[in-house]
Amino acid sequence: MYVADSRSTPAAPAARLTTGRRSALAPTVLALGTVSLITDVSSEMVTAVLPLYLVTGLGLSPLGFGLLDGVYNGFSALVRLVGGHLADRGGRHKAVAVFGYGLSAVCKPLLLVAGSLPVIGAVLAADRTGKGLRTAPRDAMISLASAPEARGRAFGVHRAMDTAGALLGPLVAFLILRQAVDGYDAVFTVSFCVAAVGVLVLVLFVPGRTAPERAQDAPRASLKAALALLGEREVRRLALCALLLGLATVSDSFVYLLLQRRLDVPDRWFALLPLGTAAAFLLLAVPLGRLADRVGRWQVFLGGHAALLCAYALLLPGWRGAALPYVVLALHGLFYAATDGVLMAAAAGAVPAELRSSGLALIQTGQASARFVCSIAFGAAWTAWGDRTALATAAVALAVCAAGAVLLRPAEASELDGGRPA
Repeated sequence: MYVADSRSTPAAPAARLTTGRRSALAPTVLALGTVSLITDVSSEMVTAVLPLYLVTGLGLSPLGFGLLDGVYNGFSALVRLVGGHLADRGGRHKAVAVFGYGLSAVCKPLLLVAGSLPVIGAVLAADRTGKGLRTAPRDAMISLASAPEARGRAFGVHRAMDTAGALLGPLVAFLILRQAVDGYDAVFTVSFCVAAVGVLVLVLFVPGRTAPERAQDAPRASLKAALALLGEREVRRLALCALLLGLATVSDSFVYLLLQRRLDVPDRWFALLPLGTAAAFLLLAVPLGRLADRVGRWQVFLGGHAALLCAYALLLPGWRGAALPYVVLALHGLFYAATDGVLMAAAAGAVPAELRSSGLALIQTGQASARFVCSIAFGAAWTAWGDRTALATAAVALAVCAAGAVLLRPAEASELDGGRPA
């Protein structure tokens, strides 16, 4: 028998287990955190070397890289609703997640034979399809296994474990590039092996059914029901804010390329730049998750975007000093720690349990689609006007979008939770 018995239902016990005044962390959260840790080692190995491999190795222009980066970060938006819908039907969160993780793992060795823009784009699209299918079911399992008042902490712990993998991935890639003759090929091969281990852990240790029993009057899982959630005031505002702010969120890869150019970082050290972001994310994810549970998720969410705006400003010409890369990467990691899990913890309180995956996917879709547009637009602006003008435009756009988000969601609304019972 598998360690993860498909008959187990962790959602109910998780809400009852307490240690003192703090809700106990569900085993499902720790198991999924382990899966994400292992998988992120694999994916971040590729992410760390991909910009340099494409721009330097294959000679792509910033616009060409922007197109591929947009595919890498935004293609999953096309399938997130499908993944959420399939997971909600019959509570098949684990099955859909396994398929998504497995598809991404299979794509890693295909990069070994992808030498042209169309082929690389197709492989990255398939990889992001896997991510799009698995993300909402995984986050739904976390929310369903956690007490409502501790969701920020639960997502913070998961994101911290996930980020531990993101911290190790670039380091492994760096060591492989220094030791292996065919460095990029070795990175892609090892990445596949690590991803396969992550899928195995998911199959063996994550419970098979996490959804609660469906009430008679509960909405049936369907794409129509998922889209109908936009009629809910809280869900609609969350989706609009995520989309609006995503339109001005420059992708990580461009941030690292900007840092390299500003500081003349040698190519061999480029793969280490994501470590700064990952380290800050790892250290801050749990404290900011707890803070969001106490003082309000909206304040923490907006504060994260303020940190990102500061990072953009520091990357503009005129700022110098040995501390610059550390401060920029720390702010970049703070942005993720204050927004990624916090947004999902907030959204989980605004949608019913029967549509949890679909509701989370709806908000993630808007955000991923917006970031897809931003990657293409930023790459085009860099190609046409140069990196400085492109970054200044992005900073202004982020300030405007943040102001718009404040208007969409009044500052006195201290919680992003919709007040809906779990």
